[in-house]
Amino acid sequence: MGTAAEIADAVHGHPMVTAVEPIGSRALGTATELSDWDFAVTAEDFGEVAADLPGLISRYQPLAAQWDPLGDCESYLLIFPGPVKVDLIFRDVARSWSPPWRAGPDTLAAMDSHFWDWSLWLVSKRRHGMTDRVLGELLRMRRHLLEPLGIPVLPLTLEEAADRFVRARDRLEARYGLHISRRLEEEVRPLVSAPHRDHYRPSGLPS
Repeated sequence: MGTAAEIADAVHGHPMVTAVEPIGSRALGTATELSDWDFAVTAEDFGEVAADLPGLISRYQPLAAQWDPLGDCESYLLIFPGPVKVDLIFRDVARSWSPPWRAGPDTLAAMDSHFWDWSLWLVSKRRHGMTDRVLGELLRMRRHLLEPLGIPVLPLTLEEAADRFVRARDRLEARYGLHISRRLEEEVRPLVSAPHRDHYRPSGLPS
């Protein structure tokens, strides 16, 4: 389990955390090599744990760390070199979806993290053959993340989404005089572009 186990142990060591349990495809034994490491976290005081998580995780040097803008419950999404995706899910803390992103110099780096996190998750779904799920998520991605970057066209593949995103991000990066690290892109984009064989799988099945 490596990095994922270290993160789970570190979070479990917080005085306000009462349980950290593996869930999802890793716990069910149905994971691919790129599946997320999902952990359900139970906390006595979510606010205190949420405030402490960035500092607690920072020593492990994540490439991305963000609260899920589109989760039904609070989830802290992490990506480490490998890439290894670890999601800390607070299932008893409900939340509403955030509105679509507003592109600007203060949000572009966060949009970059969100795009590559989302793409890595979808690569895992593609490995499961969940083509219908991937297409549905690309539709949602267009509304929440791509259209705010000036991309009105619905991408039909992860590769097309990545190509369009990178062009739009680079254009805005130059406009705003920013430089966003490419380390996360370098980890995820080769997986997006890797040869694959999609096959239909109803998205209601466990992933």
